Amino acid sequence: MMGGHHAASGAAAWIAIASTGPYALGWYPLDATGILIGAMATAGTALVCDWDHRHSTIANSLPPLSNVIAVGIEKASGGHRQGTHSLLGASAFVVLAAMAAQFQMVTPVGKLSVGAGLLCMFMINLAAKALNLFPKSGWITNWLFALLMAGLVTWFAPAQWGWLPLSMLTGVVVHIVGDMITVGGVPLLWPIVIKPPKFLRKSVVSGIWRANGAFSLPLLGRAGSRREWLVLIPVSGYAMVGMGAAAWTLAQLHWPAFLAALTL
Repeated sequence: MMGGHHAASGAAAWIAIASTGPYALGWYPLDATGILIGAMATAGTALVCDWDHRHSTIANSLPPLSNVIAVGIEKASGGHRQGTHSLLGASAFVVLAAMAAQFQMVTPVGKLSVGAGLLCMFMINLAAKALNLFPKSGWITNWLFALLMAGLVTWFAPAQWGWLPLSMLTGVVVHIVGDMITVGGVPLLWPIVIKPPKFLRKSVVSGIWRANGAFSLPLLGRAGSRREWLVLIPVSGYAMVGMGAAAWTLAQLHWPAFLAALTL
């Protein structure tokens, strides 16, 4: 699945989980801040599985730091579309998010969620990069946008980061499922690789249990196929509606106070 589609799927999944609107499931209800920031963060967590290639778009999102991280993930996971696309890799990402959510600092202005803010800085920037929000500005704008978002989430949501591991879990599951329903498949049981016997490699089973040991249910065909676009257009629209509703709620809550501050 294409990077932008992974991001859109992650945001849509978060809207379904966290929103209580008539268009959502409301399994983990949050206020408008958690819905909006969570959707942007989950759009990024839906991309971390592809942070396993040192020359990928994601690896170049916040250079040079993102490049260094990509090299480490690539070595630890065994290369592109290996460990990061497995159950073990998904678990490791969720543990990382849980640890980040616990890292807070007490400052003269109050308690700040520094770990969550830094992690969200990366996640939201990954989403911005995949969705091509700043096509002509380069990596400097990416850094500025990431730092701005990190500051906002660190300052405004210090008590809300219990959802951060769920955001990571949602994103990596959406990513793995998205790649599983394309032709390439994923090595779910990595580092255990079980290849099909030779007599099955030319049968119908070969499309599901691939010769390299990956598992696939290729409902969407190859990545970027017409079928993928037909599915992801409404999914992206759903994510935009949910995020727009959350943004409108926040504007109604904070706009009067903002105008009052300007008149002082």
